[in-house]
Amino acid sequence: MQTIAPPAAVSFIGMGVMGAAMAANLLRAGFTVTVQNRSRGKAAALEAAGARWAETPAAAAEGAVCVCLCVPDTADVEAVLFGPGGVVETVARGAIVIDFSTIAAVQTAGFAARLLAERGAVLLDSPVSGGPGGAKDGTLTCMVGGDAEAFAAVRAVFEAVGKTITHLGPSGAGQVCKSANQLLVAVTLQAVSEALALGRKAGLDPETMRGALMGGSARSFVLENHAKRIIAGVTAPGFRTELMRKDLRLAAAAVRDHGVFAPATAMASQMLEALVNAGREGQDASVLGGFVAELSGVRAGD
Repeated sequence: MQTIAPPAAVSFIGMGVMGAAMAANLLRAGFTVTVQNRSRGKAAALEAAGARWAETPAAAAEGAVCVCLCVPDTADVEAVLFGPGGVVETVARGAIVIDFSTIAAVQTAGFAARLLAERGAVLLDSPVSGGPGGAKDGTLTCMVGGDAEAFAAVRAVFEAVGKTITHLGPSGAGQVCKSANQLLVAVTLQAVSEALALGRKAGLDPETMRGALMGGSARSFVLENHAKRIIAGVTAPGFRTELMRKDLRLAAAAVRDHGVFAPATAMASQMLEALVNAGREGQDASVLGGFVAELSGVRAGD
């Protein structure tokens, strides 16, 4: 399989916060980039930087040796790949499609098999972790499933957007790993929320408490970063609660599919469902901390 490196033609579909930043990094790396999104306005900055616009996923895939996408959920990926005007209509035999979305592992494997059977193109699943900051800085963690030869061929694409890049196995393996990542984040966020509520009810200063915990074995990315948002009462989304709920639903399905005893996953899933049902779906997922505090009888400012 031929190595894909700059200035090869790469397409990127999905100009959300993550996708737009990744596409920008591909441009900076020297790739010839075509972009596509449901609304063209989100691609304006990339067009100004030299990217070409395509009206449909099919138009974006035409002539590209690598097609990337980053869209919200499983149904969106299916529509981009196989819906009217989808990638499957034009993607070239031997082309590599990289799905950076976080979706269901079982469906991912089905999409890969279908794309290979209908067009001879290879699908790699590569959900990412690192948030908008990691996307902007090109330091994302890429968890990759799919054909190992294809993974090696597009190494330069991954290196343009990520720092920690790991091939985990066949199609769907990347999605399983991302579900593991998200259940770890959500369960830790729940624990941090409870710990901060405990401290506040006992009369401790939350920031002083956080500093003490950071010096011991409880230290974590969530305690370091999300706890700051909880203490400050930040609600503006970095990662929306509704997306974390979606990811925990995927994690719950994954542990069920593999017969894993997972009470922590079930608990975290229920808390995310409750948070969305409380009308906080558009807020940052760290508002879980404030939600736990409210349920614990802690008033704002206490």
